Amino acid sequence: MRQVAIIGGGIIGATAAFYLSFLKGSESVHVTLYDDGTGQATKAASGIISPWLSKRRNKRWYALAKRGAELLPQLVMDANLGADVYQQTGTIVTRKDHADLLRLYTEAQRRAADTPAMGDIVLLTADQVGQRMPFITNPPEGVFVSGGAKIDGSAFVTQLLRNAESRNLTIVKQRVKLDRHGRVIDHTGQRQFDNMIIATGAWMKDTLAPLGVKAAIRPQKGQLIDLSLAADHSWMKLPVLMPEGSSDIIPFANGKLVIGATHEDDGQFDLTPTQSAQSELLGNAKVFINTLSRNQIVNVRVGTRAYTPDFGPFFGSLTTISDSILVGGGLGSSGLTTGPIIGYLLAKSILQRGLESFEAYTKPVSAYIH
Repeated sequence: MRQVAIIGGGIIGATAAFYLSFLKGSESVHVTLYDDGTGQATKAASGIISPWLSKRRNKRWYALAKRGAELLPQLVMDANLGADVYQQTGTIVTRKDHADLLRLYTEAQRRAADTPAMGDIVLLTADQVGQRMPFITNPPEGVFVSGGAKIDGSAFVTQLLRNAESRNLTIVKQRVKLDRHGRVIDHTGQRQFDNMIIATGAWMKDTLAPLGVKAAIRPQKGQLIDLSLAADHSWMKLPVLMPEGSSDIIPFANGKLVIGATHEDDGQFDLTPTQSAQSELLGNAKVFINTLSRNQIVNVRVGTRAYTPDFGPFFGSLTTISDSILVGGGLGSSGLTTGPIIGYLLAKSILQRGLESFEAYTKPVSAYIH
């Protein structure tokens, strides 16, 4: 029985743990996952799966995000996740200038021609957006992409890990360290594993330090707010609004409305909710929903993202130390889209005892860890 360690229980670690319990060959491995849960970006996140119309020009990122969006419906089926975790309700992407919106619509049609996961593309007037999202008082015009989805990060991770625990996963709620030989130091002492996945997000620099390498990763604080609205209609199937240059508006069932998220470079690992962030997010949402008020805020969620200098995620083998040590991180704000596909590919490489080429999706790990 091969012993596999996963350090970090966020979206990469949780997806890897699930697929190490699900894919062919999983019957020959046992997985131990270490995570104390502090500051985890995924647990604080509710997000959108709709990478196809992003303004980002990083071709590797787009290839990875595109494949990630294609994987998620299959992952939802594989893990038997419910609509409270993931739902494909479509996304509405806006532009402030009408001519820009028409260009976006043309680009969306072009990309959809060879991207079945995008689904139907529809150009919507402001009135038509209002019909699809009745709680919006000042709807903008936009482009509807039916393949877009919304996801609850915390529920996603929780259910994946619960699923894997029923098979071959042991979870240790502890922050662990490595020694200089790549052994795990936990509450029982030193442990040697046959394979290891390190996915500690913004904390990866500290995780890898004992190995004598440096990770080019910086932390960024992100806050979201949850509001409770009186809903006299079902919100379960309402799409998501992605306004240009503003905060996303994500409706969930029973009148729950998520607004976010902030990008605070100076906040780093500070997990304290702030009034300024709440005011910023509420103000952004009130541009489109002028009936909102601060007393409707029922929860503030705070997490720490990890960014690389070129904003690109990375994953693969830490070849300078050992081919058996795999890493994945630097997800930034696209973690709910790119994290699952990274976790899947890392798990698959362990079970198949070899890495496929990841050149289409990421620069070499050595570009970020050296």
